[in-house]
Amino acid sequence: MSGIPGVTLRGMEAFPVEVEAEITGGLFSVSIVGMPDVAVRESKERVRLALRSLGLNMKGRVSINLAPADIPKEGALLDLPIALGIMRASGALKSCPRALYMGELAFDGKLRRVRGAVPAAFLAKKMNIPLYIPSGNAEEVALVQGVEAYCADNLAELVMMLTGSEEPRQLPPAYIPDIPAKVEPDFSDIKGQSQAKRAAEIAAAGHHNLLLVGSPGSGKTLIARAIAGILPPLTDDEMVETLLVRSTLGLEMKPGRERPFRIVHFTASTVSVCGGGHNLRPGELSLAHRGVLFLDEYTEFPRDLTESLRAPIEDGEIIVSRASGSVKYPSRVLLVLAANPCACGYAGDPVTPCKCSQVEIDRYRRKLSGPIMDRIDLQITVPRLTPEELLSIDEKGKTPEKSAAIRKRVIAARNIQIERWREYGFVCNAEIPESVVRRCLTLNDSNREYLASMAGKMNLSGRGLTRVLKVSRTIADLAGDEEIQRKHIAEALMFRQIYGKR
Repeated sequence: MSGIPGVTLRGMEAFPVEVEAEITGGLFSVSIVGMPDVAVRESKERVRLALRSLGLNMKGRVSINLAPADIPKEGALLDLPIALGIMRASGALKSCPRALYMGELAFDGKLRRVRGAVPAAFLAKKMNIPLYIPSGNAEEVALVQGVEAYCADNLAELVMMLTGSEEPRQLPPAYIPDIPAKVEPDFSDIKGQSQAKRAAEIAAAGHHNLLLVGSPGSGKTLIARAIAGILPPLTDDEMVETLLVRSTLGLEMKPGRERPFRIVHFTASTVSVCGGGHNLRPGELSLAHRGVLFLDEYTEFPRDLTESLRAPIEDGEIIVSRASGSVKYPSRVLLVLAANPCACGYAGDPVTPCKCSQVEIDRYRRKLSGPIMDRIDLQITVPRLTPEELLSIDEKGKTPEKSAAIRKRVIAARNIQIERWREYGFVCNAEIPESVVRRCLTLNDSNREYLASMAGKMNLSGRGLTRVLKVSRTIADLAGDEEIQRKHIAEALMFRQIYGKR
């Protein structure tokens, strides 16, 4: 007896499940075997009432087998193949085309949107069979190129499609245009802070990690939030990558090609940020993939969480291992950190005197882990402006540069990087590994000697030196220069080691 193909999820990957159904005589009962979770076991009532809405009353002993039996099955996305399997076993459905079926059933037979439709689309494409989904998942699945997919509003409509009584609703390929979203605040709303704005522009252009240190009220959070308005649009491949993460969690698809921007509070747990849990779900780190992960008040985060970010932000992926198995999630993020300079927050402030001793300041700054700091490409102090400076800025009458103008430069620089690294499979300077840096980012003798001299004075590690080269390349791309010049290196070095050599 051949089963009805369904889908289950393991992390961000979809696995095929054969749903076998058999009905025998006896008192009415429904049993489901094959390592189902609670949601799968509860599908018996949803399926029974959905079939009843079609005029089909379940009778006898109904046995459902979910094969392979040694893989855990989770979620309500197996409702549809279970219902089709019972209909075929009872003779109500003579034949069922070989395809992947997924969907949650309501009591009235309506097909509800489910999570994991995009991974299921890739599985159907790999297996070279059609995919049948609820209409609520149509928009995201249509973005997966090369998959044959059909949608239905309810079980009755789907049955008519399968029996030939109604023309199947095939999903046409979809394309999402770049529609810049209105982001608040705009860079023109931020007074002064030209160096911090410049660092934000470089970070957005090359996808470089950024640290903002300053007193309360200096504008750190405003600058971090404004970065969302200057990021380049997602490419087609990046769109699919972000869709995979959101679909796995059952989140709605965002309109346009806006990059993710996730803000994490310091009370967040390590699991919520890195992923994991009982059902192995992606965390904030993966939800921010190809976008920004903003950690405000970074020094307040627990040490185990901050240290767990070291490998993911370096490798661009995170492997979560539990007793039930291991899964891999993407984590190619632009990490933006904001922190105070000391415990009271006013070290170096021009208005409010600092109340911390030097010992307390040193202890506080040690919370900025050395290995994490080594992975931060751009480190900038954001000084708090005095009221007089704020007023003088307002009175100059000079129109501040808007985010839209900065975004054009960022997009131009990112397009240069995409073309440069296309043969290597990278899209921005921050992604390139050290082997490619050494081979492709070459300097003339004079600039090499200058960088070596400054690296020795600043006590840069090998990783720090590599990151300086990457940032220098991004600065050159923003300027439209073919070669890395000394001024580009000098500016990149200016954003390293915010607290100086210790």
